[in-house]
Amino acid sequence: MDQTFLTTIDVLIIAAYLGLLIFIGFYLKRRASRNLQSYLLGGKSIPWYMLGLSNASGMFDISGTVWLVAITVIYGLKSIYIPWLWPVFNQIFLMMYLSAWLRRSECTTGAEWIGFRFGKDKGAVTSHWIIVLFAILVCLSMLAYGFIGMGKFIEIFLPLKTLFPALAFIPEAYVPHVWGITFTLFAVFYALMGGMLSIVWADVAQYVIMTLASLAIAVIAMLHLDIIEFSSWMPQGWFSPGFGWTLELDWTGKFAEFNSKIQSDGYQIFSLFFGMVLLKGILASIAGPAPTYDMQKILSTKSPSEAAKMSGFVSVILMPVRYLMIAGISVIGLILFDQIREQITVGGMVDFELVLPAVVSHEWIPAGLTGLILAGLLAAFMSTFAGTLNAAQAYIVNDIYIKYFKPEASPKQSTRANIIVGLVVVIVSIGFGVVAQDVNTVLQWVTGALYGSYIAANILKWHWWRFNSKGFAWGMAGGMIPALVLPYVPVINTVLPLYYFPIILIFSVIGCIWGTYSAPATETGVLKNFYFKTRPWGFWKPIHDMVVAENPGFRKNTAFRRDMFNVATGIVWQTSLVAAPIFLVLKQFRSFAIAAVIIAITAILLKKNWYNKLED
Repeated sequence: MDQTFLTTIDVLIIAAYLGLLIFIGFYLKRRASRNLQSYLLGGKSIPWYMLGLSNASGMFDISGTVWLVAITVIYGLKSIYIPWLWPVFNQIFLMMYLSAWLRRSECTTGAEWIGFRFGKDKGAVTSHWIIVLFAILVCLSMLAYGFIGMGKFIEIFLPLKTLFPALAFIPEAYVPHVWGITFTLFAVFYALMGGMLSIVWADVAQYVIMTLASLAIAVIAMLHLDIIEFSSWMPQGWFSPGFGWTLELDWTGKFAEFNSKIQSDGYQIFSLFFGMVLLKGILASIAGPAPTYDMQKILSTKSPSEAAKMSGFVSVILMPVRYLMIAGISVIGLILFDQIREQITVGGMVDFELVLPAVVSHEWIPAGLTGLILAGLLAAFMSTFAGTLNAAQAYIVNDIYIKYFKPEASPKQSTRANIIVGLVVVIVSIGFGVVAQDVNTVLQWVTGALYGSYIAANILKWHWWRFNSKGFAWGMAGGMIPALVLPYVPVINTVLPLYYFPIILIFSVIGCIWGTYSAPATETGVLKNFYFKTRPWGFWKPIHDMVVAENPGFRKNTAFRRDMFNVATGIVWQTSLVAAPIFLVLKQFRSFAIAAVIIAITAILLKKNWYNKLED
């Protein structure tokens, strides 16, 4: 199938949306430039449901959607576990207790939080720089990740060299990057102009568009799905989320080449993969949010209880809508596989990351709906890009420029610094995107290796009073160094980054313990202030006794068992929110009904044991 040019109505829809973004940037510029908090956190005045919708919209990113469609096509219902690489259920830990703990700090960024937890000693300064470095590295990687997916996606609809023959000199491998740069500029504009306020309002518009597009695609897929014929093509187990020691998926017939993709992905021993993502996911979630746009949205809420509600709301509004689209496109892609094979074949191999754009460009998707989907997915790219850019700006401007170079910066100087820093970050991230291979490569490294270096130090900072700034610094450095080095070790670089996560974790734990006991405990006053304001559970008895001696009315946090029960309930609830729309699109109505019942039961339990007991 040849590349498809957009119709006039599709182009007009996309142009109208881009115009809306420009309007939002100009309209909110004055409000955002009042002071640094207004720019980075929206003045902490945005309602929790708006921030939750914005956060969900930012997670509905184009690169992630491209990847999720690819794995759903190959793995069917078993694909619901693969996103645990991120891990997706960190939102559950956040909603149950971690968002409230974080918001109680009143900090602006994660690096500022380090001073709240560890004070201002030499180790705290080192830790501050390490968390800033980690945050910037994560932000640059995620910006590159979005950049790659966007370029691959749009090239199918807007073949650059056909539209602009003068650009024929650009090598084929770099054609998608031209479109990536073009649409990045729109995201940069409204993010730099209006800060967090622009991002939130643009995200609301994007979510409305994506909801309409998702419903339409799901309906089209169901109308064209002959379940009897479709089932005859699928391998045994494709319709089931269950698995044994191995994956137990064997493709035959016209889909036989899918087996080589499963082989290269490294998921054949699925029980090992499942165990690793579950373990890593739980540990990463207990560590708290990584210093990206998710943390900035939490810090932007009005209160701790609203921070918890915001994190819970993300799963409710993101999962069903997103997976209606993912399941719909996957089903259409499999039905039309023979027709789109040439379009998604690169270098003699099927590139499953091209299934989504190939389906959207097909005649089954009518004019107007194509423009709506494209506008939504372009908006998703720009939403993720803008939110991540805002986080990077927060760390560089707030935690480097103002903290060390310009403590008395005026609102005008802060705004100018944000714009300059934003432009530099964009240029560097584009460089990252140009040299990276594909979406999956960046994703695997960030989730499997880089996030692994974050875990040990960030679990201990919440739960152990004796853990100090030197322990944090050595723990982070002990994890980041192998995360950066191991991908280049000949024997190790042939396996998934997930599988050398234990090596990274061991080095990080050693760094944490050695650093902690090689220096005195954090200043008592700092620890008492942290414990009094945050009220964490964990190993805090010496500090708890001091706080109670000074404040007899202080109540100890005894909610550990309830929080863990709610977390387990929440993971089942969230996973069912993912599975239900897939079952619905596949016309597996009995399985859909079971998933719906599980959602209802777990929702009732969460209402009783979580929502009714929220407090600031």
